[in-house]
Amino acid sequence: MRDKYSSLQIGIHWLVFLLVVITYAAMELRGFFPREYRPAFNMVHVSGGISILVLMVTRLLVRLKQPAPPIVPKPKPWMTGMAHLGHLIIFVLFIVLPVLGLVMMYNRGNPWMAFGITMPYASVANFDLADNLKAFHELLANIGYYVIGLHALAALMHHYLWKDNTLLRMMPRKK
Repeated sequence: MRDKYSSLQIGIHWLVFLLVVITYAAMELRGFFPREYRPAFNMVHVSGGISILVLMVTRLLVRLKQPAPPIVPKPKPWMTGMAHLGHLIIFVLFIVLPVLGLVMMYNRGNPWMAFGITMPYASVANFDLADNLKAFHELLANIGYYVIGLHALAALMHHYLWKDNTLLRMMPRKK
């Protein structure tokens, strides 16, 4: 049995990481720039979200076909359970967040951009739905900071405290 994830899984993981940083940064940093730059920041945010959605669904499908390589030494059952729960939360979060964002943007009833392309929008706006989706999207995005932090902390604890191969399984192969 192999001791690392496939190159495809590793590539998707780190690409999603980079896209999450860019997507979050687009919203967090837009206030530091003149207001006329806001559409560009919004487009980067939306395009990043769509990319994350596609990659997370792809990663989920690949994960179903190629299970995770074993952790050596084998962790305690409670740790395995927490890892499965954590990964479930990550997959749900980074699939649901973009879907909520897309449905929200559509229901605003005005033109919006992704990847430099004007996207479809509702002919009649549903502002109540859009506002509710925005509030939920923002709540989940804020929870995402904690989820990401816990995920990184767990990987580092596996590597430095428990001294297993959890983190090494997701590192790119050396040439």
